[in-house]
Amino acid sequence: MRKVVVTHHNPDSDAICAVWLVLRFLENWQKAEVEFVPAGEKIADESAYEKVIHVDTGLGEFDHHQSNSDTCAAKLVFEHLASHKELISDLKNFNPEVLERLVNVVNEIDHFRQVYYPDPNADYFDFSLAAILDGLNLVYNGKGSGDILTLESGLAIFDAIYQVFKNKIRAEKEIAEGRVNEVETKWGRAIGFETGNDQVLGIAQKMGYSVVVRKDRKKDYVRIKALPEKGIDLTRLYERLKEMDKQATWYLHPSKTILLNGSTSNPKMRATKLTLPEIMEEIGKINN
Repeated sequence: MRKVVVTHHNPDSDAICAVWLVLRFLENWQKAEVEFVPAGEKIADESAYEKVIHVDTGLGEFDHHQSNSDTCAAKLVFEHLASHKELISDLKNFNPEVLERLVNVVNEIDHFRQVYYPDPNADYFDFSLAAILDGLNLVYNGKGSGDILTLESGLAIFDAIYQVFKNKIRAEKEIAEGRVNEVETKWGRAIGFETGNDQVLGIAQKMGYSVVVRKDRKKDYVRIKALPEKGIDLTRLYERLKEMDKQATWYLHPSKTILLNGSTSNPKMRATKLTLPEIMEEIGKINN
């Protein structure tokens, strides 16, 4: 007999995240079907299935609408998995630190606390997960397979967000632990990392670093990014690095704040032989 995960029509981020957690991590539920019911209800005939799990509907274990607790369906599913690790299908891929932060964001949205974000009416919030899912429900509303189409898009989005969060947390730890390659410049602090995790660039900039360098440990590619609104011009660094390593391919973005060497998008680019300390030394010299 079949297994089924049941949630409500027009699934929102909480419903989809809860379904995603069940399908991705609960043992033997990877191929379960998904059915939709009016919000608050249960599936009509549970006897037609071997096992049934209701999420964000049905007022059961993984629904939260029967109380005013600060929780949501996704958070309830996560906490269940975290406390019953014997039920997890892929323990190696189950990262509780990442998932806890992910479901906490879903919980914030489910309780409408995004209205307290800085400048909550800014257009960039309409590119967020919640807004995209709202839009998909509007696009597919009234169509027979609309709920499934929204769900499938949402599951793929959560796969992507999970990877982003994993890299983000790795980046935060690398930044906290790896400030040995740090120099002062006339623009402010610069920091460099030897890592395959590209998230260190954006995270370090958000933490106040004016220039961030990432050298890929395996491919030797180098990415240098500067804050876009501080009048930073990497032209002198570009010319100096080209002189030091004439065989490498360097690209200076027209903004003069991005300097690239090597790219997965262009295999013809030649990686530099310069070390990260050598590059950081040159950045530190640009003070005039």
